[in-house]
Amino acid sequence: MAHHNQIHKRSQLALLLLPYAIGLCTLVLLPSLLSLGLAFTNYDALTPPVWSGLDNLRRLWGDRLFWVALTNSLLYLALAVPLRMGGAFLLGLLLARDGWGRGLLRGLAALPVAIPDVAYALVWLVTFNPRYGPLNLLLGSLSLPTPAWTIDPRTALWALVLMAAWQLGEVFVVLVASRRGLPDHLYDAAALDGAGAWGRFRHLTLPLMLPSLLLLTARDLIISLQANFVPSLLVTKGGPGYATLFLPLYSYQMAFDDLRLGYAAAVVWAMYGITLAVVAAQYLLTRRWAFGEALD
Repeated sequence: MAHHNQIHKRSQLALLLLPYAIGLCTLVLLPSLLSLGLAFTNYDALTPPVWSGLDNLRRLWGDRLFWVALTNSLLYLALAVPLRMGGAFLLGLLLARDGWGRGLLRGLAALPVAIPDVAYALVWLVTFNPRYGPLNLLLGSLSLPTPAWTIDPRTALWALVLMAAWQLGEVFVVLVASRRGLPDHLYDAAALDGAGAWGRFRHLTLPLMLPSLLLLTARDLIISLQANFVPSLLVTKGGPGYATLFLPLYSYQMAFDDLRLGYAAAVVWAMYGITLAVVAAQYLLTRRWAFGEALD
């Protein structure tokens, strides 16, 4: 009877997951495999694809704009991911405990992710306006410098990083849940042993939340490398002077502006490989530190 119930539960679970599996295969796996095939062809969407072997990969190596887009993408990761993860972590620690107004503050912190990407980008497009944007009006009222933001190559990338820093959303929610799930008796025991606030954070909070932090960092690296398409397209259009040209936008331009869909597919798969390399590097760089924290 118990065995029959287990089979029945597994069948119900499979049925619940079936729509997701169909969507995953239809909308993600199948297009990815088709784009992999296109990466080895010359294809302009007007004539049938022509097999070109590794020609597109050779062109990538000598393509100056590809290296500009790659450099910008990695710089964006190096700035946006630590800023967003650090902000989400600090806010998660501050707002994890219940108190007056904490629920409202948690909702406000998670709100930017609920806004559609296009609407979020348009809000910031107005915010960054150097003449009448509210950000420069506020800076000017405080007698602070008022940068040209999205029209200055020196600040355009920083503007998109600033946009990303407010999208704490899922990371913040998970970190709040992770902090609230830590057992209180450990902190009580540490306090009885004379541990101060820093000692409790150093030896309890950080090690216990470290697995969540590392997993969320890897997730954020993957998402940030691919989700910068909308702001770079709508807010800066890849400029000025290619200062915000990222790999997703470059592949879009190759595909739909130049009709070089085979080459665009090669750019996409190069981006997948770079994403894997970045996540692997993050894992290798943090593994020893995380292992040391666990031993402590």
